[in-house]
Amino acid sequence: MPPPLVRESRVVHGHRRAFVRAGDGPPLLLLHGIGNSAQTWAGVMDKLAAEHTVLAPDLLGHGSSDKPRGDYSIAGYANGMRDLLSVLDLETVTVVGHSLGGGIALQFAYQFPERCERLVLVGSGGLGPELSVGLRAATLPGAEAVLTALAGVSGALRTGLWAVREFGTAAGWRQVRDLAEAGDALLGLKDVEARRAFLRTLRGVVDGRGQAVTALDRLYLANAIPMLVVWGSRDPIVPTAHAETVRTLVPTARVEVFDGAGHWPHLDDPDRFCEVLLDFVATTSPACHDRASWRALLAGNPEGVPGWAAS
Repeated sequence: MPPPLVRESRVVHGHRRAFVRAGDGPPLLLLHGIGNSAQTWAGVMDKLAAEHTVLAPDLLGHGSSDKPRGDYSIAGYANGMRDLLSVLDLETVTVVGHSLGGGIALQFAYQFPERCERLVLVGSGGLGPELSVGLRAATLPGAEAVLTALAGVSGALRTGLWAVREFGTAAGWRQVRDLAEAGDALLGLKDVEARRAFLRTLRGVVDGRGQAVTALDRLYLANAIPMLVVWGSRDPIVPTAHAETVRTLVPTARVEVFDGAGHWPHLDDPDRFCEVLLDFVATTSPACHDRASWRALLAGNPEGVPGWAAS
């Protein structure tokens, strides 16, 4: 496992927000998935920080950040990222979001297009209703009691899941490894505040039928922003077909499917992930937001809008 990341923190709106910051250069904002933390980026931070300022926060309700009884909506997370960037004097960034973080990245680009230079989605949420049965089940009544019971015996279970994860990795069974990774994240919810924050976040975007919040109706706006999509071909959490949805709706997007990778392609193949991401940033110009072009896109009149390519 990569070494633990060295964390900093700032208090924003009265709540402690933990993050990792490294390197120097054009900034990358790395947003983790539900139940994870900045630690999920540990295997790629050093290589990315060689050329960039890398900021990897623990989202509110996750990791070492505070877990208040508050707003865990996608829009609330996007607002929190804007405010943390402002406190750290980072005006514009390339936003990289994994899973839930991908949904937040999409919302950030929608709410604050003037601050988003590029958009990178990794096994992203928000691109269709399909989702694993386990996460859908966690939205049902009684889920908090189940999580509390699991937390009480989490030591032995986490040891078992660690063994399953390592065996799945060694055997090349990425789906087994991913399901163990997801289970480990659930068992890591040791205190009641963390469990409640997890459930509030999940229930804000998912119900028993799958993902309830979608960016598909606004995805055409992404033609004005350089976009990279990375997915694992064996993702057991969010289907790879969602990458093809982006390819269809955003013809300007680059789509990279890592053969054999699961829901965490940046863990499965960190070297390739860094290579693809760094090349994307190096070979694209940051989006330059202007109100006239944005207005034209929203009005359904994209002619003359820079970066637009009709599907």
